[in-house]
Amino acid sequence: MASFRVRGGIQLKGEITPQGAKNEALQILCAVLLTSEKVTINKIPNIRDVNKLIELLGDMGVKVTKLGLESYAFQADNVNLEYLETPDFLEKASALRGSVMILGPLLSRFGTGKLSKPGGDKIGRRRMDTHFFGFQKLGAKFHYDAENEIFHIDGKNLKGTYMLLDEASVTGTANIVMAAVMAEGKTTIYNAACEPYLQQLCEMLNRMGAKISGVGSNLLTIEGVEKLGGTEHTMLPDMIEIGSFIGMAAMTQSEITIKNCQIPKLGIIPDTFRRMGIQLEFRGDDIFIPEQKHYEIETFIDGSILTVADQIWPGFTPDLLSIVLVTATQAKGTVLVHQKMFESRLFFVDKLIDMGAQIILCDPHRATVIGLDRKYQLKGIRMTSPDIRAGVALLIAAMSAKGTSIIDNIEQIDRGYQYIDQRLNALGADIERI
Repeated sequence: MASFRVRGGIQLKGEITPQGAKNEALQILCAVLLTSEKVTINKIPNIRDVNKLIELLGDMGVKVTKLGLESYAFQADNVNLEYLETPDFLEKASALRGSVMILGPLLSRFGTGKLSKPGGDKIGRRRMDTHFFGFQKLGAKFHYDAENEIFHIDGKNLKGTYMLLDEASVTGTANIVMAAVMAEGKTTIYNAACEPYLQQLCEMLNRMGAKISGVGSNLLTIEGVEKLGGTEHTMLPDMIEIGSFIGMAAMTQSEITIKNCQIPKLGIIPDTFRRMGIQLEFRGDDIFIPEQKHYEIETFIDGSILTVADQIWPGFTPDLLSIVLVTATQAKGTVLVHQKMFESRLFFVDKLIDMGAQIILCDPHRATVIGLDRKYQLKGIRMTSPDIRAGVALLIAAMSAKGTSIIDNIEQIDRGYQYIDQRLNALGADIERI
């Protein structure tokens, strides 16, 4: 198990370019199974979850060719469906939550699918009912082997239908869309997720020959087609990395330029950090964050405490609440962070409290942060990363703290952020992988 040794209290300076979007990559990579023709994908992040999914596709018989540092070609013209029956497939798929999104393409093109319970972050229940509800509405039949925790799905002769999703799940919507693109007839999905990553997937599928309308809204209409062709696709920059770098700049009093951000696709993320008192300047498609000695959290118009809560797009993404929370610890003012979607994602605040932060954990979903306004610097401690986003929040805290911190279980961070220690050290940070 690897760890980071972080010497804190160092101001950073320079430019950093966000990686390709992790959450988009997991959808886009699964979509290569929908065609026998070549699909080229650019700006693929070199992170653990993505690499494991590429490895799984290769084991399934997909031809994988690395074209450059961030570009791959995929051709699924000889998929080995028998591999789905092997213990090796079930073991690898269960270790990777993103593997659930191979089901939609497999049902769409081959009429069959099999999956053990996927893994991922330990952040509370992450149910898959929306995925399976959508498949069943399209006509798929399920059998669950409770003893081995394996799902068997028969998806022959999928037919288009109307469905109202019980939640606007991003991965659930993506999976259902991929299952529906070659189903017979018209599929209408209401309460669909509409995140930029899902828009990217729909636009890619349309270039492959799909007929999807309503992209960017919560009402998608899909006219089934007989087959899809190849295409080339480039990932968006990772909005979670961009938000993490904004929070990091504020906490470490650093002057940083984040390059090539695709700002129109960031939604309310920049404005949310501005409400935390952080100065941002758009320079073309770059975001410039100046050095700030102090930043003050806004209140609501009536003077009440600001609440930052996660919502479905175009609301604030839950993946950045950990960053908002840690950034607030050195602000002037108070904020209530309300994490609605996951039960356990705020439990990392005990480490921040040990570092000297003033935080009241109200319940599993809400934490009140009383900003220290830099009157007291956080102190370095030894801690463990519980999940990807909390891990980076703890890394930001350690970079701003007095003294040296050790962060264990950084494999969690590596799942979502490529070369994070090298890239931050290039800005002047002192992060050692041990």
